[in-house]
Amino acid sequence: MPAEPGKPPSARTGGAPLAAVPTPDDGVRLSSVRVWDESTRPAGPAPDPHRRYSPREQAAGRHLIDVHDHLRAELAQLRDLADQVAAGTLDAGAARDHISTMTMRQNNWTLGAYCESYCRLVTMHHSAEDSMLFPHLRRVEPGLAPVLDRLREEHQAIHKVLERVDRALVAFVTDPAGLADLRGAVDLLTDTLLSHLSYEEHELVEPLARHGL
Repeated sequence: MPAEPGKPPSARTGGAPLAAVPTPDDGVRLSSVRVWDESTRPAGPAPDPHRRYSPREQAAGRHLIDVHDHLRAELAQLRDLADQVAAGTLDAGAARDHISTMTMRQNNWTLGAYCESYCRLVTMHHSAEDSMLFPHLRRVEPGLAPVLDRLREEHQAIHKVLERVDRALVAFVTDPAGLADLRGAVDLLTDTLLSHLSYEEHELVEPLARHGL
């Protein structure tokens, strides 16, 4: 049974209690663009409701959530930088002359360097999952295969969204009139990434507790 959009799969909400609690999806979407249909997401095998896990067993799932929390925090910083650029309040240095054109140019390039770094971080995280984590889980729990296939597809979709952010950023650096496109691209990245991270946690935290890395 596919998971309801914006909510964790029922197979996970009725499972064994875990201290490493998956992050819920609040269902808020900022963009009118949809890169996938959340209602078609598969759910993995239901966990044993009587099983309990030691802190050591839960460590791998906790680590996944911690990495995702870092990505969420970085995404919030990215959005804040875009807001500051839009408002013209990003400080280029207290000792610098407040010449509007120079400040805006510095702001653009500062945001550009940050966006580039963040996009690279997300790509590296997804590559590590695709090459190491997913093959391991596929071997030890074949019933997760539909979920892992879907997660890999979403990784590819998110990479296309990251490319869109990059294109909008390049255009904005050369022409500040492109701010609306940049904001739209960041909104779409926010929607897709937060939705994906929540879905991945709800499907993988408990299997990671059973199988480890």
